[in-house]
Amino acid sequence: MTLQQEIVGNAMQMAVVSLQPGQTVYCEAGKFLFKTTNVTMETRLSGPAGSGGQQPGAGGPGGGMGGMLRQAMGTAMQVGQRALAGESLAFQYFTSTGGEGTVGFAGVLPGEMRALELDGTRAWFAEKDAFVAAESSVDFGIAFQGGRTGRSGGEGFVLEKFTGRGTVIIAGAGNFIDLNPAEFGGRIEVDTGCVVAFEEGIQYGVQRVGGLNRQGLMNAVFGGEGLSLATLEGNGRVILQSLTIESLANALRKAQGGDKQGPTGGLFSTQAG
Repeated sequence: MTLQQEIVGNAMQMAVVSLQPGQTVYCEAGKFLFKTTNVTMETRLSGPAGSGGQQPGAGGPGGGMGGMLRQAMGTAMQVGQRALAGESLAFQYFTSTGGEGTVGFAGVLPGEMRALELDGTRAWFAEKDAFVAAESSVDFGIAFQGGRTGRSGGEGFVLEKFTGRGTVIIAGAGNFIDLNPAEFGGRIEVDTGCVVAFEEGIQYGVQRVGGLNRQGLMNAVFGGEGLSLATLEGNGRVILQSLTIESLANALRKAQGGDKQGPTGGLFSTQAG
């Protein structure tokens, strides 16, 4: 059953979802806005039953005590991964009963939202906190970027991963632009905070800005980008955002008289206070 949704608004968009009787959508805790009275709301630690998770009471293969134990261990692993990633520990599930229902969701920053349609052949990866809501046939997971990429990439260390079939709604800051690296010689380089989401098949990495020479140090110290850029290679859809959380935080600190960044950009900036 296709998820009927409409994204409305401008500077701070929201998604208004129409649920058919018995249809379920889930969101990360804190992304819910409103619902009609015939939509039930339930908070769970487990993921959706569409692929990765089990519904409460569904004992899993074999049922009985063994099935309950496997379910409990699976839920604990999911919660543990989300805790390590700094994500919300729980999901909120919304199901329409007694007719068509409506529920609204939004992100946490001023910016755009996007509905991605998964057909089961390709996963999608998104930056931490981009997930807003999805229908229950879409599975939410955590992908850890290890090694040098994870340590250098900031937002790239932890990615949200969406698999299965159905609609998933994501949000970002500022305005979105859709690019395909294949149309730009196979590779693009972007600020690490500008990556919102990309399709499976895109290779994500991090590289140093310039070499360890005079120009490289000038880029890092005065360019405002720090020492690293994100790289995206391959043939697939990439979504970038025009506003980064770091730039928003710097602007708010400056407005409050606490800007310590000075002329040297992001490398030597300090926290206000």
